[in-house]
Amino acid sequence: WFAEHHVSHGASSYFASPFDEAAILTVDGVGEWATATQGYGQGNSMELFHEIRFPHSLGLLYSTFTGYLGFKVNSGEYTLMGLAPYGEPEYVDLIKQHLVTTRPDGSFRLNMDYFGYLDGLTMTNDRFAALFGGPPRSPETPITRREMNLACSIQVVTEEIMLAMARYARVVTGKQHLVLAGGCALNCVANGRIVREGIFDDVW
Repeated sequence: WFAEHHVSHGASSYFASPFDEAAILTVDGVGEWATATQGYGQGNSMELFHEIRFPHSLGLLYSTFTGYLGFKVNSGEYTLMGLAPYGEPEYVDLIKQHLVTTRPDGSFRLNMDYFGYLDGLTMTNDRFAALFGGPPRSPETPITRREMNLACSIQVVTEEIMLAMARYARVVTGKQHLVLAGGCALNCVANGRIVREGIFDDVW
């Protein structure tokens, strides 16, 4: 018997939390086919009732920018998050216009015309590079203002999507607490936004 990837994520957070009941939000690259789920836990049980499916993935969107900015995918995301406050959100509108369509409930769709991970070995393609003014940054080369602004911009978009997901989870579950899990839940800046917005009484 195998537990599904996002069920495992949700359980790892909810059952380890101090809460008797909580909304559950899991967000990562991809597990089986789900890339994000929302649900709730109560007592010794939990249920995930809403999911976003591959290839539409907030984790893969963030990792795409990680690779494009010259950092190692699946390990350099923390560097991207740390770079973000040094930049300005210059590219937020461009990202929203061309790469990702969002909805008020936090669900979204990626425009796969700009990504290479469905049919190739790279996260981005030439169209992505043209949109942001040039080829990916080579690792270990100097970081320019463009990289700082791109990091800031994708961080802002990520925070907005996670905030929308959290607000929707609060509305549909009615729970006062939230538990988070998955790779995107390692984005402590986005987590801090959720806490500061006061959507939930407490977050784990």
